[in-house]
Amino acid sequence: MADVSHHRGDLAGHPDVSEMQARYDRVLGGRDVALVDGPVFLVGLFCAVSPWIVHFTASQPALMTHNLIMGIAIAALGLGFTARPARMYGLSWAMCAMGVWMIIAPWIVGSGPDRGVIWTNAVIGGLTCLLGLICVAVSGRSRHRT
Repeated sequence: MADVSHHRGDLAGHPDVSEMQARYDRVLGGRDVALVDGPVFLVGLFCAVSPWIVHFTASQPALMTHNLIMGIAIAALGLGFTARPARMYGLSWAMCAMGVWMIIAPWIVGSGPDRGVIWTNAVIGGLTCLLGLICVAVSGRSRHRT
């Protein structure tokens, strides 16, 4: 019986290794923060639907509209990070500011927020700020490498 299994080996001797590396770099596009795009989109999506999940649409109509708009904006940043990363990662600091705003918004936009509203916005704001800081750190590190 013939041995038809493929043995894995080192590709260093492959004649097309430089072309494969260049193609890999071109496809990846220097995207060190690609793993942050999805969570940013999901945090934005949750922010947009949080008034209906936490049930404060009737008690906090201004905060409901606020969270819907901010959630759409955060999700749009996540989509922008995926579509145009070279242009969008400069907005990572804006995402940090949006996170801080989400934390203080229940007292500024809302009227007498309850504990659920405060915790929801604090968690969304904290995650948004944390993801923004990760984007800033990683994109800054990749810029200094090149």
